Amino acid sequence: MKNTSEHYYVPNQSAWPIVATVALFFVALGAGLLLNSGSPIVLLIGFALLIYIFYGWFSKVVEESEKGLYSRQMDQSFRLGMAWFIFSEVMFFAAFFGALFYVRTLAIPWLNGSGSHAMTHTLLWPEFIAEWPLFHTPAANSSVPSALPDPFHLPLLNTILLVLSSVTLTISHHALKIGNRHKTINWLAITVLLGLAFLVVQGIEYYEAYVHLGLTLQSGIYGSTFFMLTGFHGLHVTLGTILLIVMLARMRKGHFSAEKHFAFEASAWYWHFVDVVWLGLFIFVYVL
Repeated sequence: MKNTSEHYYVPNQSAWPIVATVALFFVALGAGLLLNSGSPIVLLIGFALLIYIFYGWFSKVVEESEKGLYSRQMDQSFRLGMAWFIFSEVMFFAAFFGALFYVRTLAIPWLNGSGSHAMTHTLLWPEFIAEWPLFHTPAANSSVPSALPDPFHLPLLNTILLVLSSVTLTISHHALKIGNRHKTINWLAITVLLGLAFLVVQGIEYYEAYVHLGLTLQSGIYGSTFFMLTGFHGLHVTLGTILLIVMLARMRKGHFSAEKHFAFEASAWYWHFVDVVWLGLFIFVYVL
């Protein structure tokens, strides 16, 4: 009987996990020191080590993949790993969306004395008025913005940019699956440009919010949730854009084929996830 089992590639012992642990330790320690008015040097060392790890470790993985060392079972392991990673990111944003839901749907009515919470209103904050956005807080150093960002100005433009980027990335992915490398590269480059344009527009929006509208992290719970949600999303767009730039560079080097291109596919999964999160942000943070 013919043996149909595949060889599952097991890499040699590597120091990369140990170096990654050291880097994460420096990042955590440096962040703690920075929050307590310490020097940012430790944090910068941690980030420098992380960048070194990403380049070195992933370069090794790319080398192994190009040598054909990975079987279909290994490919399935990569897919499961990426799926679980994106699920963890879904839970990350679910926590922040949950905080927004809790404040708007539960906390504000309770503070206003709704239902059986009249005593809460009387004892904790008798002057409280239920409204959203909530700017008037007991904190003496809280700032009240002069206006809110217009959802149908820069946020709408960014929504269009991200939706278009999903379309262009899908076209690029389809071209790769049929073996059209030239079309894949062109549409992937357009996707990268759309991602960079999104980041530029968000930077302009943040500048306008801080300088012209007075909307800052000190603007009560609205300012906190606004910048936490949009800021972390901007960080994810940055990471996604870096991933797509790496995929573009690999495509230009002749990597990937119509049958084997999981790294490209994983980057596409991540980018589409980021786009979906933004649609939720646009609706629940800007519009409603």
